[in-house]
Amino acid sequence: MRRTLLPYAVLVLVFVGAIIAVLGHGKRLEEGRAAAPPAATALDAGAATPLGTLLAQIIVVVVAARLCGRLSARIGQPKVIGEIVAGILLGPSLLGWVAPAVSLSLFPSNSLGTLKLLAEVGVVLFMFVVGLELDLESLRGVAHTALVVSHASILLPYFLGVVLSLVLYRSLAPAGVPFVPFALFMGIAMSITAFPVLARILEERGLTRTPLGSTAITCAAVDDVTAWSILAIIVAIGKAQGLASSGLTVLMAASFIGLMWYVVGPAVRWIIGRGAPGRPSKNILAFVLLMLIGSALTTERIGIHALFGAFLVGVVMPREATFRAELVQRLEEVSAILFLPLFFAFTGLRTQIGLLDTAGSWLMCLAVIAVATAGKLGGSMAAARLSGMGTLDAFALGALMNTRGLVELIALNVGYELGILSPRIFAMLVLMALVTTFSTAPLLALADRLRKRRSVPVDMENAAVRPSASSRPPQS
Repeated sequence: MRRTLLPYAVLVLVFVGAIIAVLGHGKRLEEGRAAAPPAATALDAGAATPLGTLLAQIIVVVVAARLCGRLSARIGQPKVIGEIVAGILLGPSLLGWVAPAVSLSLFPSNSLGTLKLLAEVGVVLFMFVVGLELDLESLRGVAHTALVVSHASILLPYFLGVVLSLVLYRSLAPAGVPFVPFALFMGIAMSITAFPVLARILEERGLTRTPLGSTAITCAAVDDVTAWSILAIIVAIGKAQGLASSGLTVLMAASFIGLMWYVVGPAVRWIIGRGAPGRPSKNILAFVLLMLIGSALTTERIGIHALFGAFLVGVVMPREATFRAELVQRLEEVSAILFLPLFFAFTGLRTQIGLLDTAGSWLMCLAVIAVATAGKLGGSMAAARLSGMGTLDAFALGALMNTRGLVELIALNVGYELGILSPRIFAMLVLMALVTTFSTAPLLALADRLRKRRSVPVDMENAAVRPSASSRPPQS
């Protein structure tokens, strides 16, 4: 020990002394050089970097989303409602109004591009999970009631949305936007059902395996596929320049769907099926993610948005239940906890409720909510009654189909980015999505109370249709 201590001390002293000598010699090199401005402190430099801003945004957004989500669950609402509200509260509707300096510091305009990209990644992952959760077996064996109700719940509100556009177009459509794309988009905004949020409501209320729940899941699945197909066509028309260009875009999209369904899907199922069943390996997970990104990129280049490609890949994945459940668990946790709250925050930054600053604006907003509810709830209920359902079950089914939630926000953001929706009508439609989704639980509770008064067992008024439910309800 003593033998090594002296050489060690000498070694340290020699090198430290040499370093000090070199530094002293180097100081002479500063002579004659222009003085540089003082460097920023480490704290200032860290706070000013785009990464520092993004990390601060993620912390604030995730904390706010979790808190509002828990509060939403305590009052009997899906957590996603609270998360959407958190995003709106962080935008100009509250934070930007109460504390504009804090809002500008937390969400500077030059940081929104990065936030938008992360939000879009979350939406792409979410749509892939929605495609995974779609039960094609229930669609193949869809009964008369489910088919009629799902399409009636699209056609009537779509028609009412187009009619409403005659009133809203002059005052709310952006300058230069033709009436046709505006009216078509208003129709799709009125007719969407949020399949994942609906499934979560059914799960939380224990209705998933009941006749009402099974019918609602099947109707929402058919509704989802139909609505997204219509939206893809509308996006193609909105992005295209002229009829010939839009026709080419639709043709390319249809060809890609056929390729994915008849060629890529079977090939993917064969490749994945060669491995061990059940839990996917890291190689398989990497392969699936590359498929997801490649399909999303293709539909983005075609001109119908990346989310359609992500949804399509989820649909053509192997139907093996354990495999899909593992994929959902791995991807949904990160997406739901991290990415989707960023999407809600970005949507909230676009939602300016302060633009509804007159009595006329609020009357228009109430008209939008009333038309959306009458079309979706009323259309679904009427079709269910005509198909033989009892009155209370038909009313409950209509309330479930009136759920919009996250899927509606995705569609609205697509319309906003295309320039079809102005900030004012965007804010109205976001409020409509919140109100219609929030009203689902109270309307179901009302149906339950009426059943108890009539002493009618739940879902036993008329179990006309009993299609199979999804193997595992998706999470919101």
